[in-house]
Amino acid sequence: MKVKILPALQDNYMYLIVCDATKEAAIVDPVDPECVLDAVKQEQVNLTKILTTHHHWDHAGGNEKLLKMCQKSLQVYGGDERIGGLNCKVKQDDSIQIGDLKVTCLFTPCHTTGHICYYVEAPNGERCVFTGDTLFQGGCGRFFEGTPEQMYSALIEKLSALPDDTKVFCGHEYTLQNMSYARHVEPLNEDIQKRIEWAKLRRATKSPTVPSTIAEEKLWNPFMRVHVASVQKHAQQSEPIATMGSLRKEKDNFKG
Repeated sequence: MKVKILPALQDNYMYLIVCDATKEAAIVDPVDPECVLDAVKQEQVNLTKILTTHHHWDHAGGNEKLLKMCQKSLQVYGGDERIGGLNCKVKQDDSIQIGDLKVTCLFTPCHTTGHICYYVEAPNGERCVFTGDTLFQGGCGRFFEGTPEQMYSALIEKLSALPDDTKVFCGHEYTLQNMSYARHVEPLNEDIQKRIEWAKLRRATKSPTVPSTIAEEKLWNPFMRVHVASVQKHAQQSEPIATMGSLRKEKDNFKG
C-alpha cells in the first residue's frame, strides 16, 4: 500500500491510496481535482474510487468536478446524502476493495451526522485509517452536528479499538494548534512536549506532520485520554463522556 499526501487549500489534506500490486487507486476528499489528476498521472495508477469523509465543502467540494474531468465513471463513497456526486452510500462495517486493499467503513457521526472514517488493510499487514474531521493529530473535530456521547463512541469505542500501529491520516494540518491545547490540559506530559518540538521542525520546512499512529494518539491526544485521571482533573469531571464534552467546550474558545 502506498499513501501519497496531497496538501490542498490552506491546511487540508487529500490522500491518494494506491494498491501496489494492482495499481488501482482511490482518492480521499478530493477538493482540488487538478492536483489529484496530476498525482494519478505521475503515479501511473488507475483511479476508480472517491472516498468522502463528510459533506463539508473543503472535503467534498471537488467531487463533481473530478467526476466531470475524468474520462470514466468513478464510484463515490460516503455516508451522507449531502455529499456531491455520491453514488455509493455506506454505513458502519461496509467493505470496499481498492485492488488487494480492504477498506472498512467506520460510522463516526458528531462533526457531521454522516461522517465516515475509512480503515484500510493491506495483505502484508500494513494498516491505516483516514479520519477526516473526526480525529486529528492531538485533537478532534468540533461537534457541529453531534454530542459528546457520539464523539466518545467514535474516538474511544471505534478508533481506539484499531490496532496500535494503525497510521492515522487526518483531514487537516492542525497539529501545532492541537498540541498547544493538549499541553494546556497536561502540562507534565512529556510525549506532548516532544511532539510539539518535532512538529515545529516539520512545519518549518512546510512538511506534513501526518501520519501519527493510534498508539501515539493515546499518549498525547486529550480527547483519546478522557479516562486518564490528569485529563479528568483538568476538565473538573469524574466521568469520560462528561470529560469529552468539557474539553471540547474549552477547546472551542482556546487561544494557544
